[in-house]
Amino acid sequence: MAKSMIVEKHKDVARIDQESKRTHGWYVRVRFKGKTFSKFFSDGKCGGRYSSLLAALAWRDTTEKKIGKIRTDKHIVTVSNTTTGVVGVRFNEKLNRYEVSWVNGVGKQGKTSVSINKHGKDKAFKIACDIRKIKEAERLGV
Repeated sequence: MAKSMIVEKHKDVARIDQESKRTHGWYVRVRFKGKTFSKFFSDGKCGGRYSSLLAALAWRDTTEKKIGKIRTDKHIVTVSNTTTGVVGVRFNEKLNRYEVSWVNGVGKQGKTSVSINKHGKDKAFKIACDIRKIKEAERLGV
C-alpha cells in the first residue's frame, strides 16, 4: 500500500520522482519577460527531500529578485501578444481607441477603453498604460 502524503504546491516549483532513472528532487522554472531560468535540486545532493525543497525555494526567490520579477504566488503575464507591446493594452483601430484589460484580486476580468478622438493617440496610450499599471498593482497588493 502506497504511503499517502499531502504535498503543498509552490509556484514555479515541481517535484520530480523518476524511479527508473533514480532521479528525485525539485525542479524550479522562473519565466520573466520572455526568458526562462531553471535549475534542478536533487534530494541526494541537498541532504533530503525537505532540504532540497528549501534550496529550490531560496533559489527561486533570489532569481526572481535578481531579474526584477515581483515575488508573488499569483500569475503574472510579462510578454505581450499585442502590437502595443504592453500586456493588457491593445489598440482597436476600428473603434479608434486603446482597450485595457486586467484580472482583479478575486479573479474577475475587468476592462475599459480610452478614446483616441478625445485624448489624442499618444496621451490615450499613456492613460491606458497607467490604468493597466494601477490595476495590476491593486491585484498584486503592491
